[in-house]
Amino acid sequence: MIIHVVEAGDTIELISARYSIPVERLIQENDITNPKDLVVGQTVVIVHPLLTYTVQAGDAIAQIAKKYDVSIMQLLRNNPYLADRNTLYPGETIVISYDSDKIRKIEISGYTYPFINRDTLRKTLPFLTYLTVFNYQYTWEGNIVDIDDGEVIKLAKEYGVAPMMLLSTLSERGVGSFEVATNMLNSVEVQERLIENVIRKLKEKGYYGLNIYLKYMRPENRTLVEEYVKRMSKRLKEEGFRLLLTITPRTYIEGIEMTYENMDYTVIGENADGVLFLSYDWAYSFGPPASGTPINIVREVIENITSVVPHEKVYLGFPLIGYDWQLPYIPGYTMARSITYDVAVELAALANVPIQYDEVSQAPYFLYTNEHGELHLVWFKDARSIDALSDLLPEYDLAGISVWNIMRYYAQMWFIINTKFMIEKIEELNK
Repeated sequence: MIIHVVEAGDTIELISARYSIPVERLIQENDITNPKDLVVGQTVVIVHPLLTYTVQAGDAIAQIAKKYDVSIMQLLRNNPYLADRNTLYPGETIVISYDSDKIRKIEISGYTYPFINRDTLRKTLPFLTYLTVFNYQYTWEGNIVDIDDGEVIKLAKEYGVAPMMLLSTLSERGVGSFEVATNMLNSVEVQERLIENVIRKLKEKGYYGLNIYLKYMRPENRTLVEEYVKRMSKRLKEEGFRLLLTITPRTYIEGIEMTYENMDYTVIGENADGVLFLSYDWAYSFGPPASGTPINIVREVIENITSVVPHEKVYLGFPLIGYDWQLPYIPGYTMARSITYDVAVELAALANVPIQYDEVSQAPYFLYTNEHGELHLVWFKDARSIDALSDLLPEYDLAGISVWNIMRYYAQMWFIINTKFMIEKIEELNK
C-alpha cells in the first residue's frame, strides 16, 4: 500500500499514470469527490489488485465467490460499490484480491443511529464484526426507552455482523444525565430492574449482546460502577449475551498541556468481554483547536489501559470527526463545527489552500479565510492518520477497532483497513 500525497501540479491523470492504476479505479476506491481540483496535501491510497475478474453475462456475486473460493464478504469489501447494487454489468472488473499481506485478524465495532442511510449501512457492514445501535436510554426508575431499530438489526445479521444494544442515559439530543446514572449506581433495586429490562429487550429485539456507555465513571464512584458492571456481566453471561463497555477517559487541560484521567480499569476489564476506548477528547466542539486522537497521546492512553486491562480485550477508538474553529479561539465561547473528511478537503479546495501535516500528532490541518474575512483552523483525519492509528493494533496486540461513527462512508479508512487486516465475523466468534 502506498499513500500518495498530492503535490503542486498533480492531476488525477498523472497519479493514475505514475502508479499504473486506471483513473476510474483511483476515484472509486478513494471516493474522490474533487478529481478535477485536487488539493495540495490531499491523500490518495494506492493498492494494486492481485487478481481481478471481468464480469460475464449472467454472473452473480455468489457464483464468482464460489469460483475463486473466497467469501461474498471479501468481494464486497474489495468492491464496496457492489453493496448497494442488485446487478452486475458484463465487462466490468471486480477485484478478487489485492497485492497486500494482511497482518492479522481483528474485530471492528461501528456505532450507528437507526436512521442511517441504508446504502451507507450496506457498504459498511462487510467491514464490521459488531454494529452498536445508538441508543437505549434508561430512566430514573430503571426502565428503558425503546427505539425503532428492527431493520438495522435484520440487515446486520444478513451480513454476519453482531448487533449490539447500546445502553446509556443519553437522550435523543445526545444529552446525558449524571443524576439518573448516580441514582442507578446507588440503588441495587434500580439496577436489578434495569438488568431484567435489558435482558428482556435483548431477547425481544434479537441482539447479540450489550454495549454500556460508561460516561459518568469517575474515581469517586469507581467502586459503585464496578459492582454494577459485575452484576450486569453475571446476568448477561447466564443468558448467553456478550458485554462490551464504551469508555471515554476524561481530559484535563492546563494551558497547552493535556493529561488524561488514569483510572484503574482492572475490575472493568475482568468482567467485560471487550472495552472500547472510543474517544480521547483532545479536540471537541468547545475545546481549544487541536488534533483529534494525536498519536503521541494515544500511545500514552493505550499503555496506561493495557497495564490493567488485557490487551486482547482492548479496542482502539477511531473517532472520525474533524473540527473547524473560527479564530481567535475564545475559551467557553468558541464552538467548533464538526466536519467529515470530504468537507475538510472541500473547504481547502474552495479556499485554495494547501493541507499541512503535523508529524507529532499524525494529523492534517490547514488555515483558511472564509467569505466574511474570518480566519479558520481545521484539524481532521486523512489516510496517513488512519494508517498510523491502525499500526498501533499489531504493535500493542489489541483486539480491534471501535469506529465513531459510521453514518458517513469513509472510503479511504475502509480501504486501508481492508488492505492491512482480516475481519472477524459472527460465525468465527461463535466457533
